[in-house]
Amino acid sequence: MEGNPALDVKAETGFAGRTVLSFESRRSTEIARLIASYGGVAQVAPATKEVPAQDSPDVSHFASELLSGKLDLVIFLTGVGTRALSRAIEPYCSREQFVSALSRTSVLARGPKPVTALKELGIPITWTVPEPNTWREILQLLDSSHVPLKGHVVAVQEHGIPSPQLIEGLKERGAEPLTVHVYDWALPDDLTPLQNAIAALRQGGIHVVLFTAAVQVHHLMQVAEQLNAREAVIAALKSVMVASIGPVTSEALAEFGITASLEPTHPKMGFLVKEAAEYRR
Repeated sequence: MEGNPALDVKAETGFAGRTVLSFESRRSTEIARLIASYGGVAQVAPATKEVPAQDSPDVSHFASELLSGKLDLVIFLTGVGTRALSRAIEPYCSREQFVSALSRTSVLARGPKPVTALKELGIPITWTVPEPNTWREILQLLDSSHVPLKGHVVAVQEHGIPSPQLIEGLKERGAEPLTVHVYDWALPDDLTPLQNAIAALRQGGIHVVLFTAAVQVHHLMQVAEQLNAREAVIAALKSVMVASIGPVTSEALAEFGITASLEPTHPKMGFLVKEAAEYRR
C-alpha cells in the first residue's frame, strides 16, 4: 500500500500529520493554529480556569503594608496576577496611589508577562529575571545583585498555587515574606474535552503532548483519577513525545514518573510548538 504523499513530504519536518494534544486554556485558539501551522492535527483540552481567590485577607494586608512604605521588595510572578492585584486593591486605594507606592518600592518581575503588565500600569521595574524564569533564577538574581534581604519585608504575588521553594529561599536569606494570593486555578466547568483527551491517550490516538503549565499536569491526573484511569494515562504519556514549557512543568511531570522529551530553548509557547514539531527521537 502506498503512503499518503502529503505525509511523506513532511516526514522529516513538522508534526507530519500526527495528533498533538494541548491542555492550554487562555490561548487555546492560538496554540491550535500553531500546531496546525507545523503540520499537526490539534486536539486542545483546556485544563484550567482562573478564578479570583475568595475571602483572602492577603490583598488588604498587602495594601496596608505597601501604602505605609513597609515593603522593601515586591515580586510579581505572573501577568495575570499582576493585573488581578491591580483590580483587587481598588477598594483600598486608587490606581494612582497603587502605582505611586510601587514606584517608590523595588520591583522584580519574573518574566515577560509580568513585565508587560507592569509597563501597562506604568510601574518601574528594578529587576527582570532571566529565563527560564523559575524560583531558582529569582533567588540567583537576588544573590548576584546583592539585594539586602535580611530583616526586609518581601511581598510575593503568588500565581494560582503557592510557591514554597521561593518562600523558603527568601526565609533562608533572612527576609520576611508576605504572600499575596489573588487567584486560584480550578478545573474548567466543562470536563468533556479533558475526558475525551484521556480516552484518546488510552486508545493510542495521541502522538505528541504539550504542557504549558505545571497545573495542567495535576488537573489531568485529577480527572484521570476520577475516571479510574490515572495509571493508564501515566503509561500513555510515557509512550509518546511529551514537551514541557520549562523546569517547573517538568518537575510536575516527574512527580508521576514522567520524563519530558524536551523543554524549548525559550519558555514560550511558540518555541515549544516549533521545537516539538522539529523533535525526532
